Amino acid sequence: MSTIKSTVLLCLVFISIVLVMFVISVLRVPQLSVEEMRSKGVFLLPTPRDIAAFELTDHNGERFDRSRFEGQWSFVFFGFVSCPDVCPTSMSVLGTVDRQLQTSEPELAEQFQGILVSVDPDRDSTETLARYATAFSPRFLGVTGPREDLVGLTTQVNVAFAKVPLSVPAADLVPSDAATSEVAADAYTVDHTGNIVIINPKGHYHGFIKLPHDPETIRLTFQTLASQF
Repeated sequence: MSTIKSTVLLCLVFISIVLVMFVISVLRVPQLSVEEMRSKGVFLLPTPRDIAAFELTDHNGERFDRSRFEGQWSFVFFGFVSCPDVCPTSMSVLGTVDRQLQTSEPELAEQFQGILVSVDPDRDSTETLARYATAFSPRFLGVTGPREDLVGLTTQVNVAFAKVPLSVPAADLVPSDAATSEVAADAYTVDHTGNIVIINPKGHYHGFIKLPHDPETIRLTFQTLASQF
């Protein structure tokens, strides 16, 4: 009889262990290995790099410096409002991630910060950035500043940008027409690095995500980093 009881007890213990392991596997936050991240275009620095002092302005007109990165994981895209394709696509992906996190893990979502830094300061005012950045998520920030101040940040996170004039047909240029001359002077685009830059809660440059950007990859990367930091 005691043998039967022992056998039954062992079976119950085994079943309990299996159930506990199953529950843990279901509830465990999915994580990516460094190799899995790299295969998905996510590259982490071997040693996160401190960011030197800089000063820009957010879309609320408030000072934006390195302290604004602290306490959250910042996913920063450097683009511009009139960008026709890459910028709205990447910002839309970040917006999707933000909505997913707020729905499934609202507490964790508080550690996720989406930021658009404009590399077109001549055209992107704080008012324009406010409308644009918050269209993807009301929690997102738009940031701008003089070109030289932008360079102070972009060079530290391996982002490049340059104004590229667009050709305007000669027939469209009428020197006596002031309005036309003004439009012609504004005929340019901005070439820029398409990476999403990852800044950790200490304000250090942690890594970057290459194009094309995928919501699941970014969400899993964020969840992995947040759980391990």
